[in-house]
Amino acid sequence: MAADAVEEIRGTAQGTAPVPLSVLDLVTVGAGRTATDALRTSVDIARLAENRGFHRYWVAEHHSMPGVASSSPAVILAHLAAHTDRIRLGSGGVMLPNHAPLVIAEQFGTLEAMAPGRVDLGLGRAPGTDGATAAALRRTDRLNEGADDFPEQLAELIRFLDDDFPDGHPYGRIHAVPGPVQATSPGGVQSAHRPPVWLLGSSGFSARLAGTLGLPFAFAHHFSAQNTVPALDLYRESFRPSAVLDAPYTLIGVSALATDDEKEARRQVLAAALNMVRLRTGRPGLVPTPEEAEAYDFSPMELEFVRSWNANVIHGTADEVRTGLDDLQKRTGADELMITANAHSGDVRLRSYELIGDAYGLPAV
Repeated sequence: MAADAVEEIRGTAQGTAPVPLSVLDLVTVGAGRTATDALRTSVDIARLAENRGFHRYWVAEHHSMPGVASSSPAVILAHLAAHTDRIRLGSGGVMLPNHAPLVIAEQFGTLEAMAPGRVDLGLGRAPGTDGATAAALRRTDRLNEGADDFPEQLAELIRFLDDDFPDGHPYGRIHAVPGPVQATSPGGVQSAHRPPVWLLGSSGFSARLAGTLGLPFAFAHHFSAQNTVPALDLYRESFRPSAVLDAPYTLIGVSALATDDEKEARRQVLAAALNMVRLRTGRPGLVPTPEEAEAYDFSPMELEFVRSWNANVIHGTADEVRTGLDDLQKRTGADELMITANAHSGDVRLRSYELIGDAYGLPAV
């Protein structure tokens, strides 16, 4: 693989950070705020991340959740591409079973044309929502079929991205545009580059598949912490060198929130945890304010969930968060940390990335 393409995947640590740092954005919407407010915050965070040397900025696909406005990653990424110049932009991820592979190839080919050389295509096999919404997205109630067919869907998508279906294939005369076919058209000029494909997971399935195919692997530590080390070990054990990578490369999503004092961090993560309580009990809504969370009467079962959930959220002052991130990286051996800051207020989220950047001495452009 070309050195510049490898660099797109591997990145370079900045400041005193042990590995490259990146951002995962759920485009969270707080009570009293609008999706427009949330998207404006996303632009502000993306600009900050670019100026402070974060390596990439990914947007996750979710559906039917009032507090998460990231149902259309490709649309959001196009918006962010118009407001940034250097930072890598990508999906963390697009849920492949929800979409036809050709559609994804077209969308990300378009993004690549908008932001050449800085687009990532991260793919997951979960629906990113509840079963009923997944059925509406896929227009079928045979949801397991989509997950079971994931390797075949992935192979088809990569064929569309590379425009290299074999002779006689039913899709051999179909081309994802923008894409490589434009270079072979009369008078055509088209970059041979295409977005690197990542596999995302929260269990062992995608870990093993990513390793077998020699693709980079991103693990959702922020909501499946107990599976992180086993999944990363499985990926490394399964890894086979490919044209994409000659050695494994792992990224983990980490929930982390830094504030100017420890008490405020506890208030903010309590509100985010209440949001998760409501989501897990079938009552999804906007992210509550810290004041609402402090006044909420948690049941014993809910309190136990909050304790368990927040045990995996690195929060506190900037120094405390830096220590937590360093310890997590050492424990997992992750090659990159992708930080998601969940809070009611966009200003709090933005401040968290500023503080983390300062704690690691990241450059300020």
